[in-house]
Amino acid sequence: MTDTVLLDVEGGIATVTLNRPEAMNALNRSLRRRLYEVMVEVDGREDVRAVVLTGAGERAFTAGLDLKELGREEGALGSANATDPADNPVRAIEVCSKPVIGAINGVAITGGFEVALACDVLVASSNARFADTHARVGIVPGWGLSQKLSRMIGISRAKELAFTGNFLPADKALEWGLVNHVVEPGELMPLARRLAAAMAEIDPAFLAAYKRLIDDGYAQSFAEGMALEAERSGAANSAVSPEEVEARRAAVQARGRGQG
Repeated sequence: MTDTVLLDVEGGIATVTLNRPEAMNALNRSLRRRLYEVMVEVDGREDVRAVVLTGAGERAFTAGLDLKELGREEGALGSANATDPADNPVRAIEVCSKPVIGAINGVAITGGFEVALACDVLVASSNARFADTHARVGIVPGWGLSQKLSRMIGISRAKELAFTGNFLPADKALEWGLVNHVVEPGELMPLARRLAAAMAEIDPAFLAAYKRLIDDGYAQSFAEGMALEAERSGAANSAVSPEEVEARRAAVQARGRGQG
């Protein structure tokens, strides 16, 4: 039987690949549960500092829930909307405290769009396209799309995508701030790995805490987020010695000169 989610670890970077290319990497129950297992594994591995999530092939990152499975299995949709991370792929990705880069190699449709938004950073192939077809399928989003997308690209643009079901091409996704970079297909994984490698240079415990601070603050009001930052920064920074700051400052300056 083909493994529905592949895992490769090299140089501190875990590459996680949704692997049902014949079904456009649709999220059937088996794939969702395997994704959870893999994300738990990479979160616990000391040799993994950053994660790249992508789809097999060039057609699809993931086309979302497997509609064929939904049509023949009683209760399949309810299971997919559960908060259990073994059934909900967004929750499965959120299990990982390490940075997750979504390398969007093809279409990310409906539930697949939601999976993409669960990643910390998105980079896209020029083949990538995004679509929210919940309204056309008659299913209410349950993995965060109705709330996350408007916060990322603005409420009017999010409503346009939700109410039309139209596809958003990669170049427009870049213009709207949904993705950070768009490159040709052959450059997608090298770019994602370069970003992951830069993140892997950071102390993993610090990076996990910083990711948690950003995510926790983003879920609150601006004032609450500012108070949260003040609280956590005060506790953390008081434990840092001046000598440590000076050594790191020199390293940062040297890295900046190297980047031109």
